[in-house]
Order: sequence, then C-alpha cells, then structure tokens
Amino acid sequence: GVGKTTLIQKVTQALKSSGIPIDGFYTEEVREGGRRTGFDVVTLSGNRGPLSRVSSDSSTSRHEYRVGQYVVDLVSFEQLVLPMLRDVNRGGAAEKRVCVIDEIGKMELFSQAFIQAVRQTLAGSGTVVLGTIPIPKGKPLDLVEEIRSRKDVKVFNVS
Repeated sequence: GVGKTTLIQKVTQALKSSGIPIDGFYTEEVREGGRRTGFDVVTLSGNRGPLSRVSSDSSTSRHEYRVGQYVVDLVSFEQLVLPMLRDVNRGGAAEKRVCVIDEIGKMELFSQAFIQAVRQTLAGSGTVVLGTIPIPKGKPLDLVEEIRSRKDVKVFNVS
C-alpha cells in the first residue's frame, strides 16, 4: 500500500511514450463496497484476470494456494503471465527491451513455472527488468533474496 504499483504504472507510461519496447504485468487491488476482495493481474497488452480473491470459507482443499485470507488462482495467473514472459525471452539481445514484473511475491511464487521464467528473464542479456519485490518479513522468499543479492540488480526502497 505504499505506491509500488502506482510508481510502476507511471514509469511504464513514460517509457511507452518514449517509444521504448516494453511488456509485462502489474497487480491491481480489486475492491467491492470499499473493501479489498482480491488482486488482478493486468498485462501491459491489456489482458486482465484474477490473481487472488478473499476466501469465504476457512477449509483448505489440497490444491488451494493461500496467502492469509486470499486464495491464489494459479491457473489464471500462469495463463496471463507465462506466455508474455516467454515472448520477452524470445526477443534477441539486439532488441533492448523492458519487462515489467509487479510483483515477485508470495502469491506469484506458488508457480514454479513463473519462478523459472523470471530466472530466465533475468539471465537474458537483451532485457531490462523493472520489478517489485516485498520487503523481507518473516521467512525469506528464496527467489526474492536471490534477486536482491544479484550484482546486476539495483533495489530502491519505496515508502
């Protein structure tokens, strides 16, 4: 709630209007009647789908991924994000481009395919990644710590 996504959206608009090739996604709060009911994934190409929703019951089925009160819709997330990341990774090193990944957090990290795709994107020489990661609290998230400690990563704290 400090404005990471808002900042990402403003930077994205500035880069787009400068003619820089950019793709990616951001997460957006979904509100109903003044309260947050979940998050959507919104791709820069204009596709949108659920990332998570508040769960009405507390029973957890075996195939349910939860973060607090939210149930993560892994299928929806992967269908929106993975093809876009594959396309970014397919671009040659000759074409410098920007890939927006907002965010690399607990919900997104339930997806092993996403983790792999992010690592691949970071390894690609032709892509600059503009992403958001959470401030560490509680148990460290492996991929987040891996990204934070990379020599080619610059971390800015948003407050």
